[in-house]
Amino acid sequence: MFECVDTGYERPGHPISGVVRKGDQIFTVQIPTDVETGKLVNGGIEEQVRHVFQKLAHAMQAAGGSLADVMLVQVYLADPADWAPMHAIWTGTFKEPFPARATVVVKQLMLEGMRIEIVVNAHLG
Repeated sequence: MFECVDTGYERPGHPISGVVRKGDQIFTVQIPTDVETGKLVNGGIEEQVRHVFQKLAHAMQAAGGSLADVMLVQVYLADPADWAPMHAIWTGTFKEPFPARATVVVKQLMLEGMRIEIVVNAHLG
């Protein structure tokens, strides 16, 4: 059985967990919503990417780790033009050795105006 990691943020009203842990493995999904209001953050792709990576850093810290523990990031983008700004922010967020990454462009994400969603696998230790 896995455990839910308490990030200190209000849990969404959906039957999902934002961060789960089993042993040294951490799994999380992050979207660009404000943790207090649940609404999409204002701005374009740069603001959404920064927000998602900030939430990821917070989630990793709450789980007892850091961004250095992230091994795989699956990035879902709503527009192929968003790859370059996402990648620029990525290179300023992660350090060598960089996590493995898959980037997929999808027709649409769940929230109107949402341009990025990430799925992350990490290993502590």
